[in-house]
Amino acid sequence: MNLVTMGLTEKVKNDFNTIKTSDDLIIGRVALEHKRMYRVWTEQGELLAEVSGKISFQAHSREDFPAVGDWVSLKPRVEEGKGTIFAVLPRNSKFSRKSAGGTAEEQIVAANVDTVFLVNSLNEDLNLRRIERYLLLTWESGANPVIVLSKADLCQDLVEKVAEIEAIAYGGVPVIPISSETMSGFEKLDAFLQPGKTIALLGSSGVGKSTLTNRLLGEEKQLVQEIRADDAKGRHTTTHRELILLPNGSILIDTPGMRELQLWESADGLTETFSEIDDLSSQCRFRDCQHKDEPGCAVVKAIEEGFVAAERLYSYNKLQKELAFIERKADKRAQSEERKHWKNINKQMKQRKSR
Repeated sequence: MNLVTMGLTEKVKNDFNTIKTSDDLIIGRVALEHKRMYRVWTEQGELLAEVSGKISFQAHSREDFPAVGDWVSLKPRVEEGKGTIFAVLPRNSKFSRKSAGGTAEEQIVAANVDTVFLVNSLNEDLNLRRIERYLLLTWESGANPVIVLSKADLCQDLVEKVAEIEAIAYGGVPVIPISSETMSGFEKLDAFLQPGKTIALLGSSGVGKSTLTNRLLGEEKQLVQEIRADDAKGRHTTTHRELILLPNGSILIDTPGMRELQLWESADGLTETFSEIDDLSSQCRFRDCQHKDEPGCAVVKAIEEGFVAAERLYSYNKLQKELAFIERKADKRAQSEERKHWKNINKQMKQRKSR
């Protein structure tokens, strides 16, 4: 395997050489994760790897374990087709969300991604507020967002729908309608599908990510099912995250559809996604303006004059509250994990002394 084709850069090689502790360690990229077992691409072929005991012992959170797209340092056992991961290299980008459920725990969807294709279907399932969430998390990840609107051939008011989405896609985010049936719009994706670049496909279940992957691959690798007649949604087909090498040398990360998209540490992404509100806030009379009924509020004035949609401020406030709630829960969880970590260390020290 040619790791340069898989996205290896000089920076990644330098990071590897910096943390390399022995000559029998090699560099690899995590292509698939399944219950703490990893398929890793290396120059010696694909290996099935697990993390070392040191990583497991020292890990404080999910962030300390490998994720799909990560570059890792590992010791290969080529004759067995296996290996042991000893370190995760610094990430260039990381798309995370809060895990489903009540616990404040991070779920890393993909790492070291250059561009995120935010796939949304141009049917009844189109949701502007959900697109805002995806944009927020993408900006926070360090990758560049591209909004891809699938099933354009089924949309009767394409121009209007695109205009609605462009109105919330601040920062020059490209909005590209495509049709896998007519292949229209695909030529506009080529600018992002460059050799050695990594693109993640993100979106809800049934929006056409697997069909898009098939068209880019030029084969029916992913199982694709017809649109359900009762709600105009496609059926969910992808069951895990995986690196896929495209014929032109770019790397694709297909992901399962997300039934819920809860935020995770996205304060900076909030500023990028709602840049017009952030800019206007600096013009408010009071620095701590809540954009409600305070005198001299530039945001409220812009809404009244029709320059900003009221729904944007509502969404902005809602996401701010959600982020604050997650931060409070995450702090409590971090404190609890730290106590457990040191408790385990003290326990092991006592056991050693008693021997």
